[in-house]
Amino acid sequence: MPVFSGIWVALVTPFNDGAVDFPALRHLARHLLDEGAAGLVVCGTTGEAAALSKAEQLAVLDALLEDIPGERLVMGLAGNNLAELLAFQAEVQRRPVAGLLVPAPYYIRPSQAGLLAWFETIADAASVPVILYDIPYRTGVRLELETLRRLARHPRIRAIKDCGGNAEVTQALIADGQLDVLTGEDNQILSTLCLGGSGAISAASHIRTRDFAALVERVTAGDLEAARAIFRSLQPLLRLAFAEPNPAPVKTLLAMRGLIRDELRAPMLPSSEALRERLRTELA
Repeated sequence: MPVFSGIWVALVTPFNDGAVDFPALRHLARHLLDEGAAGLVVCGTTGEAAALSKAEQLAVLDALLEDIPGERLVMGLAGNNLAELLAFQAEVQRRPVAGLLVPAPYYIRPSQAGLLAWFETIADAASVPVILYDIPYRTGVRLELETLRRLARHPRIRAIKDCGGNAEVTQALIADGQLDVLTGEDNQILSTLCLGGSGAISAASHIRTRDFAALVERVTAGDLEAARAIFRSLQPLLRLAFAEPNPAPVKTLLAMRGLIRDELRAPMLPSSEALRERLRTELA
């Protein structure tokens, strides 16, 4: 039985004049769960965690826990200073969360042995399940299949957010059955589900969340014709949601629906006017 399955929305962090907009954050989170999201991933890439202080990240988590059960929240845990990361992990684990989403340390580009030691140290300190986050185009280093298989033996490492870009690795991990395989690439949700993956951690699913959830339901039920029709209908959204760096287009779409302000933190910029017009005309 999967620990993590379905559509987990990679939650944006709303801002208002530079500060975290906590009312909008809580309202958006409740809206997404009401629309069918299995859960929310907090302070990940889409949440602009790199632009938030650790205190702000904890404040975001605490605000969500006021309204949402911890078993529906996964917290991002990213950094490249192990001692500081372990201290932050201890703070997070004082809260009730479903798990931790942990990428490789960025910028350093360690060896596979170094990555193995890094993730095992974090998993040894974990009191909740760990989701590996393999995203080499952001971290600069790839988790190789043998490394992933060794990590999968750890009792606390239960899933992977797969952005590795290697179909053979994805299929091997699904066939192994040791990790819940969640794609982190929205345009691969249908193929991952059909191969036997358990779901997705998705940015675009802030919009038309019910359709993303229905896609999982149709594949699970074996109704591939209906699943393909849903996925085809989502293609314009998937194309435009990543036409400029994430999460700018998603925040623009959410602002157009009155859910948040269209505001990001540097070095991220809001959607260009050209993209904004396309979002208005093509996804209205």
